[in-house]
Amino acid sequence: MPRKAKVVEVPAIGQLDRQAGRLSHQLARALRNAIHKGELKAGDLLPSTRRLSSALSLARGTVLEAFAQLTAEGFLEPQPGSGTRVARSLEPRRARQSPARPHATDPIPLPQQARRLADFAAQVRPLPPVPFAVSVPTGDTAPDDIWRRLGNRIRARGPGAPSGYGDPMGALPLREAICEYVRRSRSVSCTPQQVMITSGTQQGLYLAAQLLLDAGEAAWVEDPAYSGITAIFDSVFNDRRMIRVPVADDGIDVAAGQALANRARAVFVTPSHQYPLGMPMSMAKRTALLAWAKEQQAWIVEDDYDSEMRYAGHPFPSLQGLDPGRVIYLGTFSKVLFPSLRLGYAIVPEPLIDAFCGARMLMDRHPPSADQHVLASFIAEGYLDRHIRKMRGVYAEKRRVLIEAINAHVDPALAWLQPCDQGMHTVLWLQAGLDDLQVARSANQAGLSLRAVSPMYAAGTGKPGLVLGLGGYTDLAVNRAVQKLGQVIQACAAGPAP
Repeated sequence: MPRKAKVVEVPAIGQLDRQAGRLSHQLARALRNAIHKGELKAGDLLPSTRRLSSALSLARGTVLEAFAQLTAEGFLEPQPGSGTRVARSLEPRRARQSPARPHATDPIPLPQQARRLADFAAQVRPLPPVPFAVSVPTGDTAPDDIWRRLGNRIRARGPGAPSGYGDPMGALPLREAICEYVRRSRSVSCTPQQVMITSGTQQGLYLAAQLLLDAGEAAWVEDPAYSGITAIFDSVFNDRRMIRVPVADDGIDVAAGQALANRARAVFVTPSHQYPLGMPMSMAKRTALLAWAKEQQAWIVEDDYDSEMRYAGHPFPSLQGLDPGRVIYLGTFSKVLFPSLRLGYAIVPEPLIDAFCGARMLMDRHPPSADQHVLASFIAEGYLDRHIRKMRGVYAEKRRVLIEAINAHVDPALAWLQPCDQGMHTVLWLQAGLDDLQVARSANQAGLSLRAVSPMYAAGTGKPGLVLGLGGYTDLAVNRAVQKLGQVIQACAAGPAP
């Protein structure tokens, strides 16, 4: 275990009343209170009497007298050669005492905004990394060794702790690498100057909602949709109007959107792999959406969160490639590499670059730079392309195993899979009348990780279903988990036990 640097801070003990006298008693009382409140913990090292007397402008004898009093009471224990510590014997006593809760009987009421965000946090907190949590990387594909080697090489060439502020748009080498990558893989048309590095797709969605709409203006959002975008409109930007537009088998229903709010200023879509249902948007729907946006001078936000994971056929080109001046394109590396990376990107039309840059500086100034340079090398040296090819093979096999397990262990009259040939999750629909929230709760209590689909719909339009993640689990674990899930569904369908 590495040795911890020994830094002893002067405790915050408040102001001493020098007019009242008996300064040693005042100091002893202040230190005693700090110990009772947990500000000084059992085993903490106190400053030397010489340093404490200097910091408090007291005679050293006054400090020695206070220390002697607290030692006699059992609060301090001198250790020859290593200073004076708070007595370790106090630890069990303090553990039995409940911590003080000031003003517990008079809580400050939370604003409505805070309550909305707290509700959202309760819905989307990460689930345990067990079947069927989404975005749990598989050990077969983790790029640990390559990532470590690139990181060591880059840190060896540059400063250990980069100084100064970075570019709000992100590190130029990474923006250049992304520009080339999306051109080859997604037919995206852009320059490095249009690429902004974000902390995942969520930040890109937030910035787009903030910038593209003024108060009172409307945006189309798919129904169902990723809860990360609906929560933005329900909470932070609830002065903008969110119009939930139904999704058909081939993508968002443009005609329905026109009937609901033809003069909307923006639309948020997942055209490559609709979330959560999984289908791609057809070329007919893409053409219709672009035509509507051109006619209404509206923006399109294209969330391309996992388009790399396609197991059959060829992917459609991006919407951005069909109309680069009207589409904000969002991508992420959290899905294909590892969620903790928290690096995504937004490709914005040139008129919006300065606005995105200004909003970014107000939010978090710029992204951390170290991993950006590692990722830039990972892409530029061809490791990302190789990694994605490997992932496709691994996840295609994970998908096959899951489908076979569901066919074997889940009653098709109660649950069935949504057809889908891409992505890192799939949807298991439940029989009408089953409560997917109840099924998800029961499954999670049984040691699985599931989210219900119905909350992703607009109120009153939901259908019961479950989101099943594909990755991170062995074939045996998936089969056992599906068996358990089948039993949970059967039990929920049978109703409460007598």
